[in-house]
Amino acid sequence: MRKLVALEHMTVDGYVDSGEGMGFEWTFPGMSEEVSAFAGHVIGDVDTAMYGRKTYLGMYGHWSAVPDNPDAGASDLAHADWVNNVAKVVASTTLESADWHNSRLISTDLTAAVQDLKSADGETIMIFASPVLVHSLAAADLIDEYRVFVHPVVIGGGTPLFAPKSNLGPTLAESNIFDNGVVYLRYAVA
Repeated sequence: MRKLVALEHMTVDGYVDSGEGMGFEWTFPGMSEEVSAFAGHVIGDVDTAMYGRKTYLGMYGHWSAVPDNPDAGASDLAHADWVNNVAKVVASTTLESADWHNSRLISTDLTAAVQDLKSADGETIMIFASPVLVHSLAAADLIDEYRVFVHPVVIGGGTPLFAPKSNLGPTLAESNIFDNGVVYLRYAVA
């Protein structure tokens, strides 16, 4: 059975989306070359990227333009190459199509569709950001692991990583501390 993993950037006060602007501008100062390069390790076992509608549209707009950006750094170019070619799944009841290369749309019965994805041949399925999707799949006990970059930022409100009354009891499987104060944590869910 394939693993379903949530990849999140989180503030030290537990939020993954500020609810303002794009919602994740607070991550920009923490995305050093060291952190960005480590992300290659974090996605090394992933062959399917999964998104909610809002994150999918934002990532599509950003990463599809990176290869043509003369100011893009090496780690951004490497990630753009990966994400533009990897299999992608977007969960949405409002999108009519998924136009990013190698994308497909799940618009009905999310739980059954994700169970089918997990049962199919392949490597890890990774949800990128998409906190509403993460909350929904966590409530259905479908998430096997959380990979979290904790940024040394406090925003005081927004969307938390875990929905209220979540009770997971995860086990720490890996950690890494970066020079800029960002901490990476990988938790397996029992």
